[in-house]
Amino acid sequence: MNRKSLREQIFKLLFRTEFNDPDEMEEQAQFFFDSGDMTVTDKDKEYIIGKCRKILDKTEEIDRLLDEKLEGWTVERLPKVELAILRLGTYEILYDDTVPTGVAINEAVELGKKFGEDGSGAFINGVLAGITGKERASKPGTGEGSPRGKGSSGGSISERKGDTYITRKI
Repeated sequence: MNRKSLREQIFKLLFRTEFNDPDEMEEQAQFFFDSGDMTVTDKDKEYIIGKCRKILDKTEEIDRLLDEKLEGWTVERLPKVELAILRLGTYEILYDDTVPTGVAINEAVELGKKFGEDGSGAFINGVLAGITGKERASKPGTGEGSPRGKGSSGGSISERKGDTYITRKI
């Protein structure tokens, strides 16, 4: 499986955790892989479950940061799809050095467009851009933007107004 497909499976498994007790994670992961929706190697399973566990271990920190960046929203009020995507994206930005910030944001936006409500991609982009402290993610190889965790060139806050997500500079 390629990284994009693996990320989608991590999102799907992470989404399931919203509806199940954390103690049932092992059982839910088994149901997830036995569903027949995908063919994965043992190595892929290990990677998906491992990354999902790492995200769940950091959920409290991630949610606290998301709450700081959300305007007019709280983590508890977010739709579960968007919450799972934001947790995955935030984890990749802050804790996974193997994923460039721009890739983490772009892939989260794509997941939002595919699985979220109308406007989810823009909403996710705005929140994750606020987490990075930049309005746009740096483009790999261009030298634009600042390195992960260093400096800040502004940011944005996103909020939902009815069926529309609005992103504002902060």
